[in-house]
Amino acid sequence: MTSPAADFAPFSKTHLLGISDLSPLDIENLLDRANAWADRNALPDNKHAILRGRTHINLFFEASTRTQSSFEIAGKRLGADVMNMSVSQSSVKKGETLLDTAVTLNAMRPDLLVVRHHGSGAVELLARKVANCAVINAGDGSHEHPTQALLDALTIRRHKGRVQGLRVAICGDIAHSRVARSNILSLSALGAEVHLIGPATLMPPAIERMGVKVFRSMEEGLEGCDVIMMLRLQRERMSGAYVPSSREFFHYYGLDAKRLARAKPDALVMHPGPMNRGVEIDSVVADGEQSVIRDQVEMGVAVRMAVLEALAENLDRTKDNRKPGE
Repeated sequence: MTSPAADFAPFSKTHLLGISDLSPLDIENLLDRANAWADRNALPDNKHAILRGRTHINLFFEASTRTQSSFEIAGKRLGADVMNMSVSQSSVKKGETLLDTAVTLNAMRPDLLVVRHHGSGAVELLARKVANCAVINAGDGSHEHPTQALLDALTIRRHKGRVQGLRVAICGDIAHSRVARSNILSLSALGAEVHLIGPATLMPPAIERMGVKVFRSMEEGLEGCDVIMMLRLQRERMSGAYVPSSREFFHYYGLDAKRLARAKPDALVMHPGPMNRGVEIDSVVADGEQSVIRDQVEMGVAVRMAVLEALAENLDRTKDNRKPGE
């Protein structure tokens, strides 16, 4: 089965480090590609040889079952040779620096490198140091998580037919969430109205400059929303007491059936996972008819296939355009 890539314009980026690097056309390009892959993945024959001969390395400095598994499945469906580097067993745990890691990676000559790191900006640093390799940010600190934002946008688009003109609420720990930042950028670029809902302690200063509307009340912020994205408390990135307790957080900012009723009757309920039931979302809502959380997981594979494919194509064009001796 051939790739649907021929139906789309070439993707011009060398790496995918953040939504902030993409134009609205870039985002639409990746969403269109991913939408085609989502349809193909539903067919019995969903194995392809598009990345045959490519080396795809997942380098995760933070634990992540969902994202790493999704990238692994995506790479294998496209025929790449996929390797997962276990940082817990690597030289990084023995004091190796990020630049030392880059030297090691260069010796392995990967074509596609997927990186998750606890430090904001670490993925960009690696991208500068690895040669002839496309780097994909799978989450860096509290900075960005671009493929999560893309899969969220694809999920919305497939259910609603569009993103433009929709009212989307992102609720919870905005301050520590790379998912929130990437979604604000992507949804705004695609023409959505973005509401941020959460306590002052979990809201970044001057966040309104990103063109969003900020609410301290769930009831007020959810009014008339088409989509509700719930975020978990990022306790691993907190250095103090940002909320009195999980119980009190749910009392004021948890999504239950009563609060969901403030949104539109056909509003989508989303969550990037992992969920903390009874902290930011009630199980009745998480498992209810309006929940598209499982669809997000499915779209994650399609989006990552699209990203891997698009960047590999650009690698080929770059090599073809090189002058002799370069």
